[in-house]
Amino acid sequence: MKYTQLGRTGLKVSRLVLGTMNFGPQTDEADSHAIMDAALDAGINFFDTANVYGWGENKGRTEEIIGNWFAKSPDHRDKTVLATKVYGNMAADGDAWPNHDKLSAVNIRRAVDASLKRLQTDYIDVYQFHHIDRATPFEEIWQAIDTLIQQGKILYVGSSNFPGYKIAQANEIAARRGGTIGLVSEQCLYNLAERRAEMEVIPAAQEYGLGVIPWSPLQGGLLGGVIKKEISGGRRASGRAADTLANPASRAQIQAYEDLLDKHGIEPGEAALAWLLTRPGVTGPIVGPRTAEQLESALRAVELELSEELLTSLDEIFPGPGPSPEAFAW
Repeated sequence: MKYTQLGRTGLKVSRLVLGTMNFGPQTDEADSHAIMDAALDAGINFFDTANVYGWGENKGRTEEIIGNWFAKSPDHRDKTVLATKVYGNMAADGDAWPNHDKLSAVNIRRAVDASLKRLQTDYIDVYQFHHIDRATPFEEIWQAIDTLIQQGKILYVGSSNFPGYKIAQANEIAARRGGTIGLVSEQCLYNLAERRAEMEVIPAAQEYGLGVIPWSPLQGGLLGGVIKKEISGGRRASGRAADTLANPASRAQIQAYEDLLDKHGIEPGEAALAWLLTRPGVTGPIVGPRTAEQLESALRAVELELSEELLTSLDEIFPGPGPSPEAFAW
């Protein structure tokens, strides 16, 4: 495994991030523990989760599965850089009581303590805001975070799904307050087929020293050889991938992508991950394996070297939006 610093911090993290969203809803506890064992054995030390994972009446279940894995061995927690998130409504029926969601100081305090209990740990390495809270000023948010850092409950803070201007606003207010390190990472939707983050989000993250952690690196399976699997009778596309393939022009684009990689003898999913690892500012993509085999495929991407010729061809199939403001100004 290869490692890098998380943004401007001294924290060393693996170039692949283990996403745990499937733990509980799609992968049972025993298999989830086996995947975490295999990830740690392979050198992946950065695990990502969220308080709402498990979904519906099972919100929090994913954190509980991770907590039970930590309880098996002190070595597990000691070797893991743990990231979780706050913002979502934790009510099972979706009807949140006032102050039981978003980023008010009272909810941040409540959510941290609840996550720590489920995770069976006394600290969180990277505590991430899952979404912007338009109603809560950053002065209040940072005051709450400063208290938690002083209490030793969290070490670093990251954002997720933030626009570029909110990354700037958050860190400018942190700097004015003094003593607050501010955001150190941004977790955003970013992959070959969805490159809008290159316009504002990633430049802002680079300017303020945030590590970029792409989620959905295969665009919901779209970049994982979906047409080839469909033809061979394998798992059919669903969700975002199925919607995209229903468009003839988009299907032709994905077909061209798969044909290109077949010509180079490279698996599409591994190429999509390897491409992200070449992108400026990217710490590492989140991989969310449902099985040990999917984890093994992701691990191969770390060692995969993409030629300049192939990178150019990928840009031709999936052109980025270009820098801001040139992308939309002229």
